[in-house]
Order: sequence, then structure tokens, then C-alpha cells
Amino acid sequence: MITRIKNAEFEELLSYFPVVGVLGSRQIGKTTLSKKISTLINKECVFIDLEKPSDVQKLTYPERFFLDREDKCVIIDEIQLKPDLFTLLRPVIDNKREPARFIILGSASPSLIRGASESLAGRIAYIELGGFNLKEVSEMNTLWFRGGYPDSYLAPTDQISLTWIDNYIENYIKRELPQLGLNTSTENIRKFWRMVAHSNGCVWNTASYARALKLDNKTIDHYRDFLEGAFLLNVLEPFYHNIKKRMVKSPKVYIKDSGVLHRLNRIRDKEDLDATLLIGSSWEGFVIEQIKQLKENDVDLYYYRTQHGAEIDIVFAKSLKPVATVEIKLTNAPKTSKGLIESIKTLGTDKNYIVTPNSDDYLIKENVRVCSLNTFINEYLPEL
Repeated sequence: MITRIKNAEFEELLSYFPVVGVLGSRQIGKTTLSKKISTLINKECVFIDLEKPSDVQKLTYPERFFLDREDKCVIIDEIQLKPDLFTLLRPVIDNKREPARFIILGSASPSLIRGASESLAGRIAYIELGGFNLKEVSEMNTLWFRGGYPDSYLAPTDQISLTWIDNYIENYIKRELPQLGLNTSTENIRKFWRMVAHSNGCVWNTASYARALKLDNKTIDHYRDFLEGAFLLNVLEPFYHNIKKRMVKSPKVYIKDSGVLHRLNRIRDKEDLDATLLIGSSWEGFVIEQIKQLKENDVDLYYYRTQHGAEIDIVFAKSLKPVATVEIKLTNAPKTSKGLIESIKTLGTDKNYIVTPNSDDYLIKENVRVCSLNTFINEYLPEL
């Protein structure tokens, strides 16, 4: 059993909020985490899986079911399958408002679940569970290549890992995304997802996707928002607040899990990855996902790019004020560029890092430090 770093946050939220929602894509470990945490609270727990017909049958009269178990913690898995429960839970909670009444698990963000955001306002706290990260597992190259889904990372061989991811992708295309409400053909979903994977880390261009798929711009942006809401994409917005220069104002989009990225691009092994031009954007997306999972909640992530080409991969901001930057490099012997130095000067950040896979830790400029990803997340990220 690998201990997840969300354990402590989960326990803290359960000590105060009547409802805690654990969100993340399918097979990311939400159920395992919740069952583990449920053994630590001072309540008997009842588990309801909305994919099991026998459990759905128990909720024929849901209000009665919940009221009869008001002294227990009710865990509801795959809550997005019955969004009407959100409205029902509010009066049940208000009838006896105390911590840890419910734990709800969902494979979609509240923005995709009708009624989720409004019905339980003030009664619920959410945490997002991602794949394994480098605070939880130690094999960076395995995590990068296989991705963070537990069944993929822990597979006994690379081939079994690849087979698991291939089946996962097909299941999402044919079943999960349509079930969540993405109303389009499976072929459109497949083509769109693969196009995003081919353009991983690029500045988003709605029109190019629309032309390729013969769809309108509004539909394309809906697809992107939907896959982000299903925890399959990372969308990094540009930082341009309070900066007068002409800035790029479209987001950069990444496949969230590096293992899924590699299989969408038909990469079979590390040798394939090393030989493809995708390797740079794969490493960039992997670093961004690690940082996103491990940063403090009040820190926002952006990227920075001017229309003249000066850019920085990650800007850390608090209250819309830049406080640090990270440039991501695949080489362990990186150099600083004129554009990087100009961007740092414009942003006015004192803490600036070039993050690589395995380099030593040293200053390359007065306010620019080179370090490995492990060094950054263990020593410098906690300070930001």
C-alpha cells in the first residue's frame, strides 16, 4: 500500500465539513484512499457504489436511507451517475449538521455535474486526487514513462502497463466520456484526444482543431473544457495581468497523465520516447503535473510568453502577483537564454529555477538556480 500525500488533508477536512468530495479520473485511487481514511474516523461507514445495481436499489427511497444512517458516514462512489442526490443531501445534512456525514467520490469536476456546485455550498470541501507523484514513489523514470495511475505504475512489466493504458483509453472513449455527458461520436472523441496528444504543450488554437475535425469552434472548446473537467487534461493559462507588453493570451494544453500521453502517441517503450520529438513536451507536462499536485493551494500556476517569443514555462503567482518562475529543460546541462532573462526581469521574480531530470544544484545566474526535479519539489517548492 502506497501512502498518498492527500491523507492528511482528507482527515483534516473530515474533522470539520459534513461532506468531503474526492475528485479525480477513473482508477486514480479514490476508492482505495476513502476506504483507508474511513478506518480512521470515529464512525461506522456505509459504502454505496452507484455502478452496482444492488446498491442503486438501496437508494429507491434515498432520503429514508440517509436518515436511517444519520449516525454513520455514508460513502457514495461515482456520484456523477446520480446528480439528483446533491439536492437531496442538503436537507439531510442540515437536519443533523456534523462532520463526516458523507464522503462522495466523483470522476468529474463539479462544473460537469448538474447541481454539484450550488446544492451543497458551505457544506462541502473538495480535494482532487491525481496519479502517483514523486513524494509517494521513488522511481522517476518509471513514473514518467508509465504515468501515475496505480495499476499502470505498479504493473509487473512495461507490456502489462501499456496494455492496461490502452484498455483504459478505449474504455474512456467508448463508455466513460459519453456516460459523463459528452454527446458526440466515439470517433470524434478519439480523434480529438489524439490531436491534443500530438500537440501536447502547445498554445491552444481552436480554429486548427475545428478545421481538422470539421467542427465549429464552440464545439472544440466544449470538448477541451469537458476533458479538463474529467481530469484528463491540464490547461495552463497565460500570465499577462498588469504587464503592458503584447502577450500571448491563449492557454497551453497538456495530457494530464504522461503514460496516457505516450500511448495516445503510440509510444511503446523508452527507446521510442527518446527517439521522438515529443520527448521535450512529455517531460514538460510531467514536471507541470508533479508541481501542480505538490504546490500549496493558494499558489496559482501560469505560463508566460510574449508575441516576440520570450517565454517561461511556469509562473508561480499569489494574488495575481508573480513570486517565482520555473523553466523546464530536458538536458542536465542547461543554459540561460536572453528571452528567459528578459522575462524574469519583466516579471520581477527573485526566485527562478531551471528544472532538469538529474542535474546538480547550483546558481547559473545571480537569481537563477539549476536543480533536478526531485531537488526542486523537496527543497524549493515548499518555500513558494
